[in-house]
Amino acid sequence: MRFDVVTLFPEMMDALAAGVIGRAQKQELINLQCWNPRNYTHDVHKTVDDRPYGGGPGMVMKIEPLDAAIDSAREQSPSAKTVYLSPQGQPLTQDMARQLSSEEGLILICGRYEGIDERLLSKQVDLEISIGDYVLSGGELPAMVLIDTVSRLIPGVLGHADSAEQDSFTNGLLDCPHYTRPETLEGEQVPDVLLSGNHAEIEKWRLQQSLIRTRERRPDLFNQRELTRQEQALIEQYDLMSKTSSD
Repeated sequence: MRFDVVTLFPEMMDALAAGVIGRAQKQELINLQCWNPRNYTHDVHKTVDDRPYGGGPGMVMKIEPLDAAIDSAREQSPSAKTVYLSPQGQPLTQDMARQLSSEEGLILICGRYEGIDERLLSKQVDLEISIGDYVLSGGELPAMVLIDTVSRLIPGVLGHADSAEQDSFTNGLLDCPHYTRPETLEGEQVPDVLLSGNHAEIEKWRLQQSLIRTRERRPDLFNQRELTRQEQALIEQYDLMSKTSSD
């Protein structure tokens, strides 16, 4: 999959040369290219922003350099979907990341200053995406988040084929707790069921823990879930055991 990032700070994308995403680039499972709008200016100062019409603080990114940078990216990836990273966009979810992972390519526009001229968004952008209800200095960090979460869903990027399927949110629940050696740490023991070798019981325990963790930490997700009979039974079992141990 190809990612084309339109950014005034391409050096920030160097962080993606590390870890899982860096390995995926070396294996040519993903391709990352940056396009700097400053390279498409025609004045000596390489101006990429201007004062907003109507007054107010800050500056707005100019249309022409951005437009030319996006066009150059699209020449290399004609079928790519164009995404603007914006706090006004649709919230990024695991389901959205899965849908985007099936695209041939994504052109990611990283805004700066007070934002981008609305006419460019109307002309060039297919989708606006937000990574949260807060404001950052630019779209580079959201673009990196998007690249990471989408890339993990591309076959071959993760070392184990099932790793992405067991992540939080994949099935609408938070992930269960995980343990590794040592078996005992400062008096706290790994749950016995994980040492039992009984894979059916282990899977039931993991599902139960995911349900309880989601109910406690993300009631918004839990309340919109239609529980299966097994899930309801696991929750009732947990609540009964918790009540018994507290009596």
